[in-house]
Amino acid sequence: MKILITGCCGFIGFSLAKKLLLNKKNIIIGIDCLDRYYDVSLKKNRLKSLIKNDNFKFFKFNLKDKKKIDRVFDAQKINIVFHFAAQAGVRFSFSNPFKYIDDNFLSFMNILENIKKNRIKKFFFASSSSVYGDTKKIPSKEHDNLNEKNLYALSKTFNEKISQVYSEKYDLNICGLRFFTVYGEWGRPDMFMMKYINASIKKNFFYLYNYGKHKRDFTYIDDVTFFMEKIINNKRLKKFSIINISSSRPYSLYKVMNEINLYFKAPKIIKKKRDSADVLNTHGSNRKLIDISGKYKFTSLQIGVRNLCRWYKHYYKLNRNRI
Repeated sequence: MKILITGCCGFIGFSLAKKLLLNKKNIIIGIDCLDRYYDVSLKKNRLKSLIKNDNFKFFKFNLKDKKKIDRVFDAQKINIVFHFAAQAGVRFSFSNPFKYIDDNFLSFMNILENIKKNRIKKFFFASSSSVYGDTKKIPSKEHDNLNEKNLYALSKTFNEKISQVYSEKYDLNICGLRFFTVYGEWGRPDMFMMKYINASIKKNFFYLYNYGKHKRDFTYIDDVTFFMEKIINNKRLKKFSIINISSSRPYSLYKVMNEINLYFKAPKIIKKKRDSADVLNTHGSNRKLIDISGKYKFTSLQIGVRNLCRWYKHYYKLNRNRI
């Protein structure tokens, strides 16, 4: 089976590619532009890991380039698409709004048009828990009203809505994946756990927003990739679906910091007031995910943090000052 993964050098795209390549019957076509939103060396090291596999093919370009996208689809005869390439970051969306227009709107439409034209068997794309915003209905369920607080979240809602239109209009199998605070080995340096560890290693200050009163539904990367592989050929998916990818176990930031402190010395913390762009708490219902995929024992926070910290120590030793 030929599977296209956009954003294959990003955290989730790389992790899924690595897992799917364990099946020798899969051929993975990866696209990434190696954007400089965070340190490119981490993305290049992810790529080095992937290109060792003969069943992996890589194309470097920006998805805004429709001609190059068209050529890949025309030449590769793709069966399944996972679209993860996008501009991430909540606060970044306020200072760089036009980058979200290019990377999260225009690029998405270029992919979606090829899904239609080439009659791709199934199309999975990354959405986000950010679309729920601040809500009193906990845990958040897929049919709940949305309350976007920033351009990043709005871009994800747009992708969901236009995908549903295409699915119904052109009879396409499309599934949006609402990820809840994914963490783990090879994680993004701009995410909470990695920023905290980085501050410890480099002896920098760590800025703790909302005085640490946030709660997040932290979801371990191996659990995420397990479910994505599980639903590729799942016949219980509807023609168009939205699914929460969450452990459904929210933790306070202080709980997470205490777990990390078992492996790294706590950095100096500067407490700051809540940023208006931040959602206070996230907690996703995973009932729909379990109903579709079957019972599953999620990785505990203790084991997930342990694995992340052990990986970080090994990676940092080999790549000084490269995270």
